[in-house]
Amino acid sequence: PPRILTLEEPVLHLEHCIAFAVHGNPAPTLHWLHNGQVLRETEIIHMEFYQQGEVSEGCLLFNKPTHYNNGNYTIVATNQLGSANQTIKGHFLEKPFPGVNRMNRTQSTLTPKFLCVDSKAFSFQVSIAVGLAAFACVLLVVLFIMINKYGRRSKFGMKG
Repeated sequence: PPRILTLEEPVLHLEHCIAFAVHGNPAPTLHWLHNGQVLRETEIIHMEFYQQGEVSEGCLLFNKPTHYNNGNYTIVATNQLGSANQTIKGHFLEKPFPGVNRMNRTQSTLTPKFLCVDSKAFSFQVSIAVGLAAFACVLLVVLFIMINKYGRRSKFGMKG
């Protein structure tokens, strides 16, 4: 019957890889489960392995996984004599908005905590920005008037 020799946590090479080695004679068929559900291979998640004698070695590859790919990954090896499985936890990225739950839409309309600002601090920042903008406008108007008034006259009274 098949026997799982190794199952390693994901590591990043060119892609993230959950490395495995399975022994079995006859050669077992392999498939994966993600959190107990059958994992369908896509362009983003696929398995590559090679058979060397009675040992199958390879990787479950992830191309740029996200927090949706976090979870338990189970390899299941089956042949005519039996089956074997082993599970490992795969953690790729943290959830970007931990306070927002996809299933609860009322909570998703709330502003995440890091976007909330103190109203006094915000009004102070706005008043500073408005003051700087007003100062810049006044400075530009004064420069424009100075250039128009003094810029056309020659220093020596000569007319060009």
